[in-house]
Amino acid sequence: MAEKEPKKLVCNNKKAYHDYFIEEKYEAGIELFGTEVKSLRLGKCSVKESFIRIDKGEVYAYGMHITPYEQGNIFNKDPMRPKKLLLHKYEITKLLGKITEKGYTLVPLEVYFSNGRAKLEFGLAKGKKLYDKREDIAKKDMRRETEREFKVKNL
Repeated sequence: MAEKEPKKLVCNNKKAYHDYFIEEKYEAGIELFGTEVKSLRLGKCSVKESFIRIDKGEVYAYGMHITPYEQGNIFNKDPMRPKKLLLHKYEITKLLGKITEKGYTLVPLEVYFSNGRAKLEFGLAKGKKLYDKREDIAKKDMRRETEREFKVKNL
């Protein structure tokens, strides 16, 4: 039996957790070309400003920037081109049904390699209001303060 290789993180989207409530997480393969894969292996990727949309029964990631590979010359693709995500048909129809509900969207969370294949983890998300963000920041500050106090007491 083959051992599972741990996933190698390329980039993640911390801003998504700040701006959205992540309800469910999904994993999809990314359709890439050779030089894009080489660039990803070097960690040259950004998903901060990207979003996911379903068009004509296919799922695409828009705004995902993969820096062109330096030795790629004419084989380099446009870094901002929409990248097709590889999902089963039943997963796409399930997501389409959930997106049609008011306030839900698909947000990329992280890009990584799993068993040598480029994967994108995305989440079904609902937008946070300003008071929700303030609440999260207050909780984080409280946790940080208690950890600091605990550390001082144990020295």
